[in-house]
Amino acid sequence: MPSGSPALGTGPGAEAAWEERVQRAAHPLAYPALRALRRRPVVRVPRIGVVVNDAATARQVLLDTARFSKVGPGAPSDLWTPVLGPSVLLNMEGAEHAALRRTLGPLFSPRAVRELVGAAGPGGTADLVAGSGHAGSAAQAGPLADAVSRLAEGRTVDLAQTVSALAGTVICGMVGLPPTDAAVRGSMARAQAVTGMVRLHRRGLTRAQVAAARRVLGELTEPARAAYRDGDPATVPGRMRALGLSEREAMGAVGAFVLTGTETVQSLVPRLLAIAHDTGWTGRLLAAGADERRRVVEEALRVTVPTPAMLRAVREPASVGGVDVRPGDRVVIATVNCCRAAGGFDPDRPVDPAVRHLWFGAGPHFCLGMPLAMAHVDAVLDALAPLAAQGLLPRVVGRRAARGVLVPAYDRLDVSCTPDALAPALEDA
Repeated sequence: MPSGSPALGTGPGAEAAWEERVQRAAHPLAYPALRALRRRPVVRVPRIGVVVNDAATARQVLLDTARFSKVGPGAPSDLWTPVLGPSVLLNMEGAEHAALRRTLGPLFSPRAVRELVGAAGPGGTADLVAGSGHAGSAAQAGPLADAVSRLAEGRTVDLAQTVSALAGTVICGMVGLPPTDAAVRGSMARAQAVTGMVRLHRRGLTRAQVAAARRVLGELTEPARAAYRDGDPATVPGRMRALGLSEREAMGAVGAFVLTGTETVQSLVPRLLAIAHDTGWTGRLLAAGADERRRVVEEALRVTVPTPAMLRAVREPASVGGVDVRPGDRVVIATVNCCRAAGGFDPDRPVDPAVRHLWFGAGPHFCLGMPLAMAHVDAVLDALAPLAAQGLLPRVVGRRAARGVLVPAYDRLDVSCTPDALAPALEDA
């Protein structure tokens, strides 16, 4: 539906209006319900749990793994264990969790994640944009190189689709498939078929959904199982075997990263560039040095909040912000409220230490895949920066929020570099 509303174009309030639309499209029931609670630091909600809207309190809960766990009634284990099995980081605690995390750590080193997104090679990201470099880089550079070329020609590019293709290549890398167009599309579709079942207001999947999710995951990880058994160090499953993971641990890890990481990667970059466009930050972002870029990206993460809510099961009697809890209770950390309490997008605003990186968690469960998400961001921004330096500043000319997704995202984000690119009338409802 065409929209000429100034609030959904650019200018003051545009970023907040579009982010509100993206969040509501993904979670039309849970998101408004969470936001309605935002003025109360901690509140008990019948049949939901104890909802935390204060960043400092949320951080205390996340750091206190003795009393608040990812394993137990109402915790992430209820959702993921039936699908992925008992030995993945999402549903583990204590020494076993720490040991598995240490083992997986080398797969998420800066060099490893750059290679996984195709940004390695003799010329770094320059090779990615040009489509040169080693074979893996060239194969994975295709969608981004094509998008940059089309933008330079004055054509319009759906950046959401481009980033989706990049995320698909990561899935292919994780499961041991060559990143052909068919494999990329198939991997993305399978991953989204599972994550699309998850809703914030439900504690778990139905039996039918679990069966469907396990079937899809089995199809998705079949090549990963073969790659693990071959032990090829050029594949992620092969490296997992070399690191000492059992086949069950490796398949659980692959499944977890594919299902929970894919939509985060797919969501972040388009929303970052949409926010930069709406607030007039695009030029400064694409010209920024490393420190300023990271500050802008982290502020976009604070506003977009990749994980709108986090769940913990109560292990021992405790008090959460003055609200008593006991074993069997569930704590719902409304990350979206904690992170957005400071207001709209403003990279020049000092960051509250209690909020910093809270969108990726805190303590032993801090997101292991964060470097992978940042590598995706850097690859896309590095590719667009030369265009901006030539006066071809990317502008959003059309967009549509995605529905039925776990992580709020744009289903479409049309970008152009032509001087007359700004056309709010093309933006969809």
